[in-house]
Amino acid sequence: MAVHQRLTPLLAQFDFGVESLLDRVQGMTDDEYFWEPVAGCWNIRRRDDDRGVRMVGKGEWALEQEHIPFDAPDPPFTTIAWRLAHLSVWITVRADWTIGTKSIDVDDIEMPSSAATGIVALERAAAFWREALTTATTDADLDQVGRSSYPGGLDPTLPFIDIVWWVNKELIHHAAEIALLRDLWRVKERD
Repeated sequence: MAVHQRLTPLLAQFDFGVESLLDRVQGMTDDEYFWEPVAGCWNIRRRDDDRGVRMVGKGEWALEQEHIPFDAPDPPFTTIAWRLAHLSVWITVRADWTIGTKSIDVDDIEMPSSAATGIVALERAAAFWREALTTATTDADLDQVGRSSYPGGLDPTLPFIDIVWWVNKELIHHAAEIALLRDLWRVKERD
């Protein structure tokens, strides 16, 4: 299927971001994946390890996630596990609300309990979102408000092209954070 000209640079940016992140997380261990470099990190934890933070997801493992305002002066520090899961969960949800059942929410998704399953979850989410992107083949598709209609965010109020941009921004910024955490882990291991 041909990609719309307006979507071409955003799709190329998404593909590059995914490929770069997947390359960057190769060889990651579970210890690194769950590493908490500071006290009070949000992470993926077993439900019975509940620390009083809201836990979301389906199954034995859950993602710590309170609702905080975007402009919070002191947001929580998060682990690689949290950041990878955050990306894969919300990309999956957005893809579902674009071309899927329009019903998946964060509590319907099992959280990845290892570095390997975290990487696979990101690969699957990226493929699903890419499929959603390639269904937008006309200007009307890209400009359609609510094409990605997840009700818990801005999706129903923004043109699809803006949601595509937002997903790319999230991917790029969390990938950079993950890369930095991997660099810190590597240096920590030398000390």
